[in-house]
Parts: sequence; C-alpha cells; structure tokens
Amino acid sequence: MKRIPIILDGDPGHDDAIAWVLANGSPCLDIRGITTVCGNQIIEKTTYNALRICTLLKLEVPVAMGRRKPLISEPIVVPNVHGESGLDGAHLPEPQIRLESEDAVTLLARLLTESEEPVTLVPTGPLTNIAALFLAHPELKPKVARISLMGGGVHHGNWTQAAEFNILVDPEAADVVFSAGVPIIMAGLDVTEKAMIFPEEMEQIRALGNPVALAVAQWLEFFYQFHKQLGYPGAPIHDAVAVAALICPEIMESSAFYVQVETTGDFCRGMTVADFRGKLGKKPNATVLMDIDRQAFVEWLIKTIAAYGEGKA
Repeated sequence: MKRIPIILDGDPGHDDAIAWVLANGSPCLDIRGITTVCGNQIIEKTTYNALRICTLLKLEVPVAMGRRKPLISEPIVVPNVHGESGLDGAHLPEPQIRLESEDAVTLLARLLTESEEPVTLVPTGPLTNIAALFLAHPELKPKVARISLMGGGVHHGNWTQAAEFNILVDPEAADVVFSAGVPIIMAGLDVTEKAMIFPEEMEQIRALGNPVALAVAQWLEFFYQFHKQLGYPGAPIHDAVAVAALICPEIMESSAFYVQVETTGDFCRGMTVADFRGKLGKKPNATVLMDIDRQAFVEWLIKTIAAYGEGKA
C-alpha cells in the first residue's frame, strides 16, 4: 500500500493529540512534519504540547512553531476546555524532540518543495499557518494534494451560534484557505459532534494498557468533563475525523458545497456559509462531511491505539 504523505498542523489540544496518535498509528499515512498554531492555548504552550506528544509517540519528524497570533485578530485561548497547559489530564514525557529553528511557513514550504509528490495538509486548529503559506508562496499550491481540515459547520457553531472555534479564531485565514482553489475535505461540527467516545469506551481504551492508550484515556476523561457540563453523553473527538477521512472515508457521508467564510458581522463572524441550493453559479470548493458511522469510527480508533503495543491496565 502506498502511504499518503501528510503534514500535521494543530494547536494540541486533546482532540488534536488524539488525531495525531491515530495518524502516527496508521500504516496508510507518512507524516513528513508538524507545525503548531495559536488556538486552544498560546503558541508556546501548543508547541510544547506538540513536542511532548511526539516524544510519547516516538515520532521523529521536524516540528516548527507558527505565528504568535492570528493574521489580524487577537488570540482566543480556552483553558476552560483544555486546561491551563492546553493538554491537561495526562502525565507526558518531557520533550526529546528538537524544535526546528525555522518557522512554520518556512518548514511547510521546504517540505512541499522537497516532496516528489503532492502532500496532504491536515490542519486541526485555526488555519493561520496554511493561509500564511498560501499568501507567501502561492506557487506551492500545486504541491498540496488536498487539505483535510477540522473546522466550521454548515448548520451551526459551537463558540457562537454561527461559528466553530477554529474558524472563529482566524476567519481571515480560513477565508484565504477556502478561496485558494486547493481541494478541501471539511470535517465540521456537522460530523465531528457525532464522532463521540462514551465513558465505557474510554475504559476499553484504558484497558489496552500501553502508554499511548493510557494517555488517550486520560485525555478523553479530562475532555469529557467539559462536555458533560454541556449535556454531552461523551467526548466528541472533532480533530480525529480529519484524519479518519483520509484512512476510512467509507464510514462517512459527504456533500460537495461552495463554502464561504464570514469575516465580519456582529453575530456571524467566523461562520462557514454553504450554498445548499447550488444556485450561485460557483463550483463546490469543499467536500463537507455530514455523517459518520460512529461505531465503525470507535472500532477503528481502538484498533489503531491497540497497535501501539500491549501493557498492563
């Protein structure tokens, strides 16, 4: 099987961390590098978390830090969701991976230029780095096979009535990305809130016993506490869907829409607006995931984490 070359970009973050666990554990994907973005926490914390995750996974790829703030607006951090560290809940090893001296855009440009084949970008945080790449190096767009992102929602938001968090943090960047002409797979709230892990399944993951499984179980338990207060029966693993879309797309349903990003407005800033009727005369620019076989998703997740080895529960 030919492996898909990918670059991970995110703001870990519990669901980012789990998405990276799944990407690294899949024989289908070839991780070429990681870039970090300001989102769930400030860039220093998300970068530190990325290095700790790589150390846990023994993932030795170049890691570069992104900008300290979105393209235009000020950062929005959410310690009430992910904790003060941005990744509370599990004890992780100190980084054994060296941070690259080059910044995120420089690393992205280098990895794309050096690749003999187009690379898939998997951003699971605000789209600041991807937009900055396209603005600085528009000539590299053909080197991007597609973008499988977690962000938005064509029916509702989660941080405001209209906007999902990742898009709201940097809507100008999202607008650049959705207007770039690069194929997009959009894992928005329409599907990611259905990719939920229930408490009994967290125990199944814990029972696998290997160090990665224990960390994932602890991340899930911490993440669930926030969602439980909002009435969720489990923890939605939003970012993992952007990875699953590359590995097991057959367990999902999707629709092709022309999607625009609202960058202004008192109530709708950050909204991803889909042309449901297709009457604007514009070709779809995104494959929008709309549904998922939750049970198949959970089985794939557990199987992938089990592949990290046996251990004592």
